[in-house]
Amino acid sequence: MDLSTLDLSTLDLSQWQTGELGDYTEFRAQQNTDRLLAMLNGDLNENYSETKKGLSCRVYQQGVWGFAAGADIGQNHSQSLAKMAQRNAHFLASRQTKNKGGLIVNPFSLQNSFASLQAKAEVGDRIRMMEQVDRYIQEHCPKVTARSLHLMELDMEKALLLANGNQGYSFTPRTHLVFSITAENSQGQPVVIRDSIGGLGQYEDQSYGVDRFQPIIDLAYKHLLDKTKAVAPKGGKHTVVMDSRLAGILAHEAIGHTTEADLVLGGSVAGDLMGQQVASELVSLVDFAHSYQGETLPVPVMIDDEGVQANDTTIIEKGVLKSFLHNRESAKHFGVDPTGNARAFLYSDEPLIRMRNTAFLPGQDRLEDMIASIDNGYYLCRTSNGQADSTSEFMFGIPMGYEIKDGKLGRAITDTSISGVAFDVLKAVDMVSEEMTWWGYGMCGKKQPIPVGMGGPAIKAKLHVGGQ
Repeated sequence: MDLSTLDLSTLDLSQWQTGELGDYTEFRAQQNTDRLLAMLNGDLNENYSETKKGLSCRVYQQGVWGFAAGADIGQNHSQSLAKMAQRNAHFLASRQTKNKGGLIVNPFSLQNSFASLQAKAEVGDRIRMMEQVDRYIQEHCPKVTARSLHLMELDMEKALLLANGNQGYSFTPRTHLVFSITAENSQGQPVVIRDSIGGLGQYEDQSYGVDRFQPIIDLAYKHLLDKTKAVAPKGGKHTVVMDSRLAGILAHEAIGHTTEADLVLGGSVAGDLMGQQVASELVSLVDFAHSYQGETLPVPVMIDDEGVQANDTTIIEKGVLKSFLHNRESAKHFGVDPTGNARAFLYSDEPLIRMRNTAFLPGQDRLEDMIASIDNGYYLCRTSNGQADSTSEFMFGIPMGYEIKDGKLGRAITDTSISGVAFDVLKAVDMVSEEMTWWGYGMCGKKQPIPVGMGGPAIKAKLHVGGQ
């Protein structure tokens, strides 16, 4: 990839007269490259690659935004985009009254790249890796009746230039090998387990040797066999232990979204809860920018797409709601500093307030003690899908879980769902495990998709479980 094609330092901003670029102007050049290889029962059935590249200009003037984007990157195109964005801002400003003040822009200059330094792998290398994984499933998972593999790669490269000369550059890739295995239960019905192997980095920096995939596939196969003998859960309110991955989804979907400042301004329940006790004192929730205890997180954001230095944002501290997530405009409205949460997926997308790596902080309990404390309940391991609204009410699908009987894990349960009001659920949390697990396969779908990271410990709470 020729990174120089996204070098916006070649744009000459001196040609514009003072004030012509408005109160605030940003140019963002961006290139996204998607790759997909898919294999079904050992046969390659999809080979896909797409690159989307272009330039956008955004202007903040008289309290409103003007935006324009196009597929060309260059001096002449930047001029036309800036003029179009100015016209759009002027048009909107003539039809609404908003805060007329300008935005504060602190100096920055940052370059950050997670591009691989290894020799580029060919498509054939990737296919041979997938064939090795597929053979392992065939040879070591004899009751699997169907198997699929999807190698999914996304490279996001961005260059940012503000009218005051501030510049930024980032290259953030991720690679995941997603697999699913199917078996039949005693009634001849198919049951499925799905998981992924991978994370931050390009394919060349991922380890897909047997040492990496064997324990993950072996555990998935164990869950699959358990699921072939699963029983239906009993519907109703139950005490449950949510595995760390499921707790991460809860943190993101049901809590994180309610604290995004644009949704707060739109009427989110969190808008009236600032400074109040919204959860158990055992619960702390943070949207991490790029690292945790020295470890780079699944979606590292050093600066956001408005050129704001990204910092960790504590949303809930010991049960008390402490902060919302902000872009420049919402931070000005609330009289706080922006948090570095403005992110866009494509060059043609405007930056929205988005989470980065959202997680509950670990506690001091051991997972086995949490399970032992429950006489009759459930241990919920995974989620397949879910949704939540601005009231924090949620519903998630659960494809894998187990009964808890007399403090011990029992039989696997069939696919079910959980639901509740997240802030009420968090108030009932009475145990939080000591481990911290991160997961970065997900995409958040708020108006435009965006990679996000989630994580945390296991948590014990009470919520509604669907079932008989």
